[in-house]
Amino acid sequence: MKVILLQDVEGLGKKYEIKEVKNGHARNFLLPQKLARAATKAALKWLDDQKEVIEKAAEEELKITQDLASRLDGVELSIVVKVGDEGQLFESINSQKIVEKLKEAGFDIKKSQVKLGSPIKELGEFPVNISLEHNLEPEIKVIISAEKSEEKSEE
Repeated sequence: MKVILLQDVEGLGKKYEIKEVKNGHARNFLLPQKLARAATKAALKWLDDQKEVIEKAAEEELKITQDLASRLDGVELSIVVKVGDEGQLFESINSQKIVEKLKEAGFDIKKSQVKLGSPIKELGEFPVNISLEHNLEPEIKVIISAEKSEEKSEE
């Protein structure tokens, strides 16, 4: 019996694939569990319509991701940190801090999307890649600068 898979089925196939399965397997497992539907002419027409809808959604998602990538590319984030007498940072700058600064700037990026090899532990400018869907990787610049400390008044 030919069926259209409605979900990914381990050991059988991916969503929206047409598969040939044994009648018993289809009737007793796939159809009652709503994992598949019989591949009738009407169902095949429905499948074509679904594929069109999915393609349009994917194109729209690609446009949104490309727009985000172009807005992110070249963004400079300034992070001000406390430093010791010899210029050492009191805290390292990790992906989470970069995500927080990006959120402040209006970008919704997840921590897992920030490609930072190891935490930044010194002052300066550092290029950081952001991994987006569709293999887009805009590069931002993270600028770490020392916090200006006020001179302590003598007592």
